[in-house]
Amino acid sequence: MALRRLFGRKKKPSLEADWLVVGLGNPGPDYANNRHNVGFWVANEVAKRAGVQPKKAGASMAAGVGELSGHRVAVVKPLTFMNRSGKAVAEALRASGCDLSRTVVIYDELDLGTGALRIREGGGHGGHNGLKSIAELAGLDFVRIRVGIGRPMVDGKPSREPEHVAAYVLADPGDDERQALLETVAEAADAVETIIREGADAAGSRHNRK
Repeated sequence: MALRRLFGRKKKPSLEADWLVVGLGNPGPDYANNRHNVGFWVANEVAKRAGVQPKKAGASMAAGVGELSGHRVAVVKPLTFMNRSGKAVAEALRASGCDLSRTVVIYDELDLGTGALRIREGGGHGGHNGLKSIAELAGLDFVRIRVGIGRPMVDGKPSREPEHVAAYVLADPGDDERQALLETVAEAADAVETIIREGADAAGSRHNRK
């Protein structure tokens, strides 16, 4: 009887939660203030509101579970670099017991102006390296929050050249730009709470900003 109970018992998720919130970025202090790390900025704000401090919780992520809008929320920051974010998201899905329909991923978006915000369910990867990795290992049917960082300007025109884009996203914003992004970070954290309470459509109607 004891053996049947032991082997028949389903293992409880180590970060059991109702919702999974993942901010994308690159780990380490050298990248902390980069434009590419704005997803981490939002995750930090969400974690603060949920009363948790993400700590190393597996091979590829820092995580913590707290309460937000009356639900248990696992807040995750990958410890992988951006182009391997899928490994952390797949691990977080297993550890939290959540599925993609209750997962929110926050990341930077070059094709939105600095400080813009867009919320939607599902969609493609849009060329974003973090989302490409998540698509390969977990899928893309999650709620996404895109925080606009704009494109680098070269000769007065937005550039899509890989070397210009890489240098731009891995650089820190100037003071005015940073202030605009911080205001959007707070709005994005508000949007996470609205998604949990009312769904992605309501969050988009209330929090999308140009």
